[in-house]
Amino acid sequence: MGGAGLAKAAEAPVKADFYVSSSGSDFWSGTIAEPDLGGKDGPFATLQRARDAVRELKRSKKSDIVVLVRGGVYTLNDTVVFGVEDSGEGDATITYSAYPGETPVFTSGLPIEGWKPVEGELPGLPPVAQGKVLEAAVSRSFKTLYDGEGRLPRARSEGFIPIKGGSRNRLHYPEGKLKAWSNVEDVEIIVRPHHAWITNILPLASVDESQNMAYTSLDATYAMNVLHFLKDTESCWVENVLEELDEPGEWVLNTQEGKVYLWPRSDSPVLAPQLIELVRIEGDVDVEGPVDVPVRNLEIRGLTFTQGDRYLVEKDDAGLQHDWDFLDKGNALLRLRGTENCVIADCHFTQSGSGAIRVDLHAIGNEISGNRINALGGAGILLCGYGPGTKDVNRNNLVYNNHIHDVGEIYMHSPGIMIWQSGENRVANNLIHDLPYCGMIVSGCMTHFFEKKGDGRELTRTIRWHEIGGGPSEKTLDEVRPFLHTHDNLVEYNEIHNVMEKLGDGNGIYIRGAGANNVIRRNYIHHLVTPMLMQAAIRTDGGQMDTLITENVIYKCMAQGIILKLNNQAINNIVVDVLAPPRGYYLSLREGPLNDAVIQKNILYSRGKDTVFIDELEPGNGRKTEDRRGRALARAMDADTDLNIYYSETDPVLAQQMLQKQRENGVDERSKAVDPLFIDPENGDFRFAPNSPAWQMGIVPVDVSEMGLRKPVSRYAEK
Repeated sequence: MGGAGLAKAAEAPVKADFYVSSSGSDFWSGTIAEPDLGGKDGPFATLQRARDAVRELKRSKKSDIVVLVRGGVYTLNDTVVFGVEDSGEGDATITYSAYPGETPVFTSGLPIEGWKPVEGELPGLPPVAQGKVLEAAVSRSFKTLYDGEGRLPRARSEGFIPIKGGSRNRLHYPEGKLKAWSNVEDVEIIVRPHHAWITNILPLASVDESQNMAYTSLDATYAMNVLHFLKDTESCWVENVLEELDEPGEWVLNTQEGKVYLWPRSDSPVLAPQLIELVRIEGDVDVEGPVDVPVRNLEIRGLTFTQGDRYLVEKDDAGLQHDWDFLDKGNALLRLRGTENCVIADCHFTQSGSGAIRVDLHAIGNEISGNRINALGGAGILLCGYGPGTKDVNRNNLVYNNHIHDVGEIYMHSPGIMIWQSGENRVANNLIHDLPYCGMIVSGCMTHFFEKKGDGRELTRTIRWHEIGGGPSEKTLDEVRPFLHTHDNLVEYNEIHNVMEKLGDGNGIYIRGAGANNVIRRNYIHHLVTPMLMQAAIRTDGGQMDTLITENVIYKCMAQGIILKLNNQAINNIVVDVLAPPRGYYLSLREGPLNDAVIQKNILYSRGKDTVFIDELEPGNGRKTEDRRGRALARAMDADTDLNIYYSETDPVLAQQMLQKQRENGVDERSKAVDPLFIDPENGDFRFAPNSPAWQMGIVPVDVSEMGLRKPVSRYAEK
């Protein structure tokens, strides 16, 4: 560091026990923030050396310990692991933080050297790319590459629609879409199998060109056929073949040749990642046993993590719901596995092939706050407890004030935040936007998975039968509820917009298979505007019960506002301008009976022509008690439905007619079909004017300015 840096440090010295610098040395004491003029002492060079020094210091110092990391780039060849011995003693904390005003960046990317132009014509390469592609020798495999602009796109084919006859490991493809490449094991099929809510990345095992049949070495989540609800969607494509390398920035890896091919898009260095996990905080975890020994009171603040590789789904993985993620899997840049009272705050996670933060298995009282998370292949934040059983030790965590956007860029189903088998958490004031799929998922295990025999990947492998006793058999919700640990979560004051941009059948906030007493309140979900089937702002899905949805504001969302099932409660929500051709459903009732359900004090405000305020699962075609899928009828007349406001800006009579029908069915006696008199709905102000009828009806106003990101509150955050 130059003289200006020395002067700055002299003017404003920052006290810490140890310092780390990219210009430091692990042979120095680490107690000095900058190298001294004689080069005899100064900061450490690595986080690992600082960790080891802290272990020594703990023998004599029982109070807080602080390590400050200077700005610069730190390349990690191995995952940095903090264990139980790195815990703060008693109430003391151990903190690894960015030096104030500086940006330390941790990466696993190593430059690929020896690039040279491809000599002559490269067989299979498109004519447009001939003479523009470079090659380099490589000795290891990787699934992502990076340059100065970010993650480089892998060569990708146009999409196609599978032909009938596929299975989980067999794809029937149209003529000419695949071939028996000599390095077929390097080629991957990306597929949305059967349903619209999952993306599988499957390595090829072989291709039979005579039968137009490809076989994968890994099973898809569902059979690889035409999408069930989107039959005209091109749901498959192929990546990592020379025939598709036709644009600047694209690349292909051939492990048989030991070569990588690239059409460069800039002159910046090209880096290949060495790691998926950059940092792991890991206690002494006894996965099968009842007791873990967690890491405690360890804090990481203000650091940047980038350029990790894409994770692979493996044969023995245990999938969470729909394989949206996996149990106890190292697929995030930073992972907490067996922790209590640890903090990850004000960090930046960006440009990586997998997820940002996982909080796994034993996790109590941790805080994930003030982080920025973007440009990732996987999920933003995942709280993932133990599978269904008696071990319930993932709870009371805080996920607060995180800005999450543009994640799920490779595994498109990856949500901004996912809570699985984790309870009593507060998830608040997060801003989530620009995602291919759901903003937030709150999930557990559905009862029918307790009946499944065999070793299916989705959920079945997560069940802890050695704690539950017995084996697979038909069970009621009351029988499995003690093992569903996603309970008593508070999801509040979050802002979610422009999610559901690519996949279908998803939501702003989704909950299913969770336990009781989850509360979704005071969230602002808006501008879910991409035309997708069967999406909603907030959804309780099949079998979910005992959930309170209250005081949320939903504005300009596609298809449906709230999907309500069984005994869940929708109270005091504001749903405005649902978008869906040809009609928008403001409240969809999709699974009954709605005994003990509550639909009260909601404002359903339409600004379009084709409006359905409440869409019910009604009898028809001779059915009297259930629909064709065996679901009991879901009707507002079976719920406690009252004190709601229905209003159509374009056709006030529509709301009056709807209310009359409701009253004929014995509900909504005190409801009104009137203008609620919002202050400024055009500009997102849904508070009530002084003369609004909502005041007399006891409807609580909701101020969206309280939702989303707050000013930094951390002592290490930027001022």
